[in-house]
Amino acid sequence: MTLRTSLFALALFLSPTAAFAHSGHEHAGVLAGLAHPLLGLDHLLAMLAVGLWAAQQTGAARWALPLTFVVSMLLGGLFGFAGMHIPLMETAVAGSVLAFGLLVAVAVRLPMALALGLTALFALTHGVAHGLELPALTSPWGYALGFVIATAALHAGGYLMVRMLPQAAAPLLRLAGGASALTGVWLLAT
Repeated sequence: MTLRTSLFALALFLSPTAAFAHSGHEHAGVLAGLAHPLLGLDHLLAMLAVGLWAAQQTGAARWALPLTFVVSMLLGGLFGFAGMHIPLMETAVAGSVLAFGLLVAVAVRLPMALALGLTALFALTHGVAHGLELPALTSPWGYALGFVIATAALHAGGYLMVRMLPQAAAPLLRLAGGASALTGVWLLAT
C-alpha cells in the first residue's frame, strides 16, 4: 500500500458522516440503531447478561432466551415508533439489569415458560425505549435493524464468553452477574 493510498484511506475513515444523516440514507439509521444498545449502560449490561444467562442453561433455553429477547424487543421498538409509552418504563429497564444480573449470579434455571415470559417482558420495555428514542430524520427500519443486530451481537458475546471460558472460571461469571445486579440497584436508585 502506498503512502498516497494510506492517506486517502485514513481521510475517508476520519471524514464526518454528517452528510449521510438526512433521510433516504438507510445506513444512518442502522448506525444509530447499532450505537443505542452499545452506548447505554443499562441496555449493554442487560443484553450481555441475557447471553450469559442463556449459556448457563440447557437445551432449547440456550437459543430460546436470546431469540425471545430480540423478537420481543423488536415488537417493543415498533410500539415505541408509534409513540406508545409503558408506565415505569425506565424503572423496568433498570430492573432488567438487576434481574438478569441476579439470574446470572445464581445461575438459576427457571421453568421455560417463566424464563421466556420474564425475558419477553423486559425485552419489550427495552424495545419501547429504543423506539421512543428514534433520532430525527433517521429511517425507523434501518434503526430497528441496527438495534436488533447490536442486541444479537451482545447476546452472542455473552454466550460465547461463557462457553469459551474454562469451567474453573464459573465464579468469575457469577461475580460479573453480581456486579451487573449491583449496577441495576444503582440505576434504580438514580
